[in-house]
Amino acid sequence: MNDRTATDTSATVASAPEPARASALEVTTPSRRRLGAEVLIVLGLSLGYYAITAALRLVERYLAEPAIGQQSTTINPSRSQIDYVDLAFQVVRQLYLLMPVALVLYLLSAGGKSALRRLGLTGPGRAWFKDLGAGLLLAACIGIPGLVLYAVGRAIGQTVRVDTSGLPDLWWTATILLFSAAVAGVLEETIAVGYLMTRLKDLRWAPWAAIAASALLRGCYHLYQGWPMALGNVVMGVVFAWWYHRSGRLGPLILAHWTLDAVAFIGPEVVGQETLESWGIS
Repeated sequence: MNDRTATDTSATVASAPEPARASALEVTTPSRRRLGAEVLIVLGLSLGYYAITAALRLVERYLAEPAIGQQSTTINPSRSQIDYVDLAFQVVRQLYLLMPVALVLYLLSAGGKSALRRLGLTGPGRAWFKDLGAGLLLAACIGIPGLVLYAVGRAIGQTVRVDTSGLPDLWWTATILLFSAAVAGVLEETIAVGYLMTRLKDLRWAPWAAIAASALLRGCYHLYQGWPMALGNVVMGVVFAWWYHRSGRLGPLILAHWTLDAVAFIGPEVVGQETLESWGIS
């Protein structure tokens, strides 16, 4: 065998494993059954669990005394009588609530895909500027009717009194409330809209069915406040899911949600309880 033949043979042997190596890197698309199981697991670890417990809480409210309209719920309760321990509990809880978000970002990035790109959380500065305007517009369109709905629900005795803060009046309280609002926005919009609609699309659901599923999930985990607020959140869910379906951008929804919750959490401290009572929204 001459040198040239030996060289060609060596090159052939060296290159032989390449197809096998390339095929090993290929990522197969998960089956519909596997995707369905994934959705159930994610929801079971996050908003699906909250939806079930909220429904049970609503049943409990109607069976308990006093009447549901005279009951109350606290969204951001204190978790310790020791101030700095309470602060530590608050931070740890908010970070814990972000774990399902980390999970879905991990799942959506399978195969080297960009989860942030799939959810519409990337883009040039111009796109972010549009997201900012859209988010504030959505917050205004949802927030004002939401206050009216809450007042009506309280007036007819079907909505519980919602105390948005049970935290002590300390230097870190406002920061934790704003952090809590941000976490709620990221958690709910990422899972109830971005992740769920993406996976339902992968499962070949029709757009209207995916929008309905997202909206109903949102309404269910708000049942603990009473059926009027749950219904209002279904409407909000339809608007948000439709927006995401049309635009493919999740950023405006997160910003709108954070704005709504930030106003709800901080507003009572700024406006004052007497003013809220005069408006019929306390």
